[in-house]
Amino acid sequence: MRLISVTPFLRVIHRLDVNMFNHYNLDEIRDRARAAFIGMAIGDALGATVEFMTASEIASKYGTFKEIIGGGWLRLKPGQVTDDTQMALCIARAIVKSQAWSLGAVADNFAAWLKSRPVDCGDTCRKGIRAYMLHGTMETPPNEWDAGNGAAMRMLPVALFSLPDGELLRKYTLEQAHLTHNNPVSDAACICLGELLHLAICGAEKSRLRRQVDGLTSRFPSFAFDPYRGLASGYVVDTLQTVFHWFFRGKSFDECLVGTVNQGGDADTTGAICGMLAGAYYGMEGIPQRWLKKMDRAVIAEIESVTLKLVAASPLGTVF
Repeated sequence: MRLISVTPFLRVIHRLDVNMFNHYNLDEIRDRARAAFIGMAIGDALGATVEFMTASEIASKYGTFKEIIGGGWLRLKPGQVTDDTQMALCIARAIVKSQAWSLGAVADNFAAWLKSRPVDCGDTCRKGIRAYMLHGTMETPPNEWDAGNGAAMRMLPVALFSLPDGELLRKYTLEQAHLTHNNPVSDAACICLGELLHLAICGAEKSRLRRQVDGLTSRFPSFAFDPYRGLASGYVVDTLQTVFHWFFRGKSFDECLVGTVNQGGDADTTGAICGMLAGAYYGMEGIPQRWLKKMDRAVIAEIESVTLKLVAASPLGTVF
């Protein structure tokens, strides 16, 4: 386990937002971390039903789609998750088992997962994992076309394990992302999402999160989401535009998530990312019980276990 002294930890606090850390409550941190991971799985399971449908097709078939019923093009059971949650759990298991950051352990878990014939795996993720399996490659070459959302969707364990150290967040983020996606737009999306998760888990208001997003859009104007274009494809720009639009517009966990998945497109991934962000912001109290009861119990049990261990092994957990 990595141990850090109080002095560098205080420097970490100052780098992020010193006022935000004056009222740290580790129980609240754990609650928001659990809600982020469970929210991710819920968003994944909810959105998978309407993945690849258009917003108008969803409206025609369901009105407003808001229940976990399974089905969809993958013919899932109600509460079953897809590659979004499964790849995040691969990272979480690697960290928990090693009690340290090990990119090799993450890559090994991705390889074992791919060999298990998962219900779904994106093409770019598959290509990167197969390169590792065949050649031991742990950093795919830069590619202007690898700006999909496959690296962003699995960001949560990295955010939890690095909490609240922005430098560690960036290091772990880029390493895990480059296993499959080596693209500056993907990198920027992943880092911003990790920063938003750090802020939300630590209790920041939406206005503070919005300023963080404004920083992203100032550097990468393509991420601007006002006015919202209504695109929810697997391109990471479309993905985050959709998540940001509905997260900042929504007034509750379910409002954020329902709005997001009803855009259709890559709805399991937009749902997963919105779910982790809204879960981090609203906490466990904000997650509707009707959704939680529908989820795969084994998945939720593992999420509960690894989340607490990730927080405990983070710089925050080792101090408090």
